[in-house]
Amino acid sequence: MGRAYSIDLRERVVDAVCKGGLSCHQAAAQFGVGISTAILWVQRFRETGSVEPDQIGGYKPKKISGKHRDWLVQRCRTADFTLRGLVAELAKRGLKVDYRTVWDFVHAEKLSHKDADCCRAGPSRCCPSAGAMDQISGADRPVSPGVHRRDLD
Repeated sequence: MGRAYSIDLRERVVDAVCKGGLSCHQAAAQFGVGISTAILWVQRFRETGSVEPDQIGGYKPKKISGKHRDWLVQRCRTADFTLRGLVAELAKRGLKVDYRTVWDFVHAEKLSHKDADCCRAGPSRCCPSAGAMDQISGADRPVSPGVHRRDLD
């Protein structure tokens, strides 16, 4: 991430525009900064009286907190859910968040969004058999080389 320009350079550009009579375009060319940068510095100076940059980085509070956090934890523990469904439910409750925010929350809180009792339907060609499911589906029967199990059914 880039660093902010020095205060000295900012002051020289703003002084050239406000006191020296140059346009923002001329000042930007003279000091080797972008035109939009010079315009923004002059706007900031006229609005706030300062050319100090805003803070870069820092702590950003989580969007899902307080009553929304409590509701979401309870919701995830009581019924099945999809992440997109949770986004929609939170929107109905007045909190606009995106898919990634909900995914980060579910991951951080260790709330699994997959059914733990899930079993696969049958063995794949390259993985070991699924055990109990093989007995039910008849997957134990031998298969000739070059013939796929799905072709037998």
